[in-house]
Amino acid sequence: MRPAITSVGPVVRSIREDLHLSNGVAGFITTLPLISFALISPLAPKIAQKLSNELTLLLSLLILIFGICLRYIPTPATLFIGTALIGIGIAIANVLLPSLIKHKFPAKVGIMTSLYSTFMGCFAALASGITVPLAQGLHLGWRKALFVWGILVIIAIVIWLPQLQSRETFRRKVTTGGNNRSVWSSGIAWQVTFFMGLQSFLFYSTIAWLPEILNSHGLSMASAGWMLSIMQFISLPAAFITPIVADKMNNQITIVVGIDIFYMAGLLGLQWGGNTILLTIWIFLIGLAQGASISLALAMIGLRSENAKQAGDLSGMAQSAGYLLAAIGPIFIGFLFDQTNTWSLPIYMLIFVSIIMLIAGIGAGRNQYLFKK
Repeated sequence: MRPAITSVGPVVRSIREDLHLSNGVAGFITTLPLISFALISPLAPKIAQKLSNELTLLLSLLILIFGICLRYIPTPATLFIGTALIGIGIAIANVLLPSLIKHKFPAKVGIMTSLYSTFMGCFAALASGITVPLAQGLHLGWRKALFVWGILVIIAIVIWLPQLQSRETFRRKVTTGGNNRSVWSSGIAWQVTFFMGLQSFLFYSTIAWLPEILNSHGLSMASAGWMLSIMQFISLPAAFITPIVADKMNNQITIVVGIDIFYMAGLLGLQWGGNTILLTIWIFLIGLAQGASISLALAMIGLRSENAKQAGDLSGMAQSAGYLLAAIGPIFIGFLFDQTNTWSLPIYMLIFVSIIMLIAGIGAGRNQYLFKK
């Protein structure tokens, strides 16, 4: 899912120059999927209850591939509309997968979340590193380079089709049982939501602007694209291990504190700069924090829920209100750069957001379900 988004950051300069966009408007390309996440996420569980999770997930993949195809058409309007559809497709899948894990593997939430988040991060990292060589090295240009990632969606559709055979049974199970109280009335749910949103703010802001920040420190855009890819590959071990460890702990507060320490150290280092070795160290720290934070946020959806229905409702809430908060990130960071013509203030803003994320994460990491019995 993520390659359709993470492939944009390394070629955002080409997009900006080709379409004559400001940094703020260019950041909107990365933000549009997040707005789609926010608007569609609350609807995903309701759609799944009518169509089944399996059929709804197939629908999300079809919307995703249509958006990728539409983005290929050489007009600004189709670029933005296609990007919005990409966000809709990813939003539906993002919401339903934690619920699917909770239903299919209730005793293995940690390991299944690890596998899900690790593979998601792996392909996201691959997209960040390969898109610039595709665009420049193979002379495909940014449109064709982004279009290539539709191949993965087609493969996913083919793999998912056999799952449609079980859609009726799963639909009945999802819609029965569980607490009928709204997750929107739960304090824990709001803390999970803010943790999800703020870690997404940091992730998508970094994905959008890290190549430009590294370029300001003297790296070529191709090298900066590979550094973005390296950061995401570094995140994979953390993304895999964190949910497993979190599932075995009485609470996840220690993990939250560790994530924030790594984030702040990496961002402060990125502000300071340095040679290629030092920049790699800062990227290493940020990558570990990113991998751990996204997988922990996804794991918290299952860990704070008593059943699959609660997990689906919490996932819809966290990825709606949460991504609405995250949508501010790329645009706001681009706006700060436009106003100051330096990356210092944007980086300090990211550090401030990481501190707020720490506060939300400490609350969300408590050993408590959404509703006390």
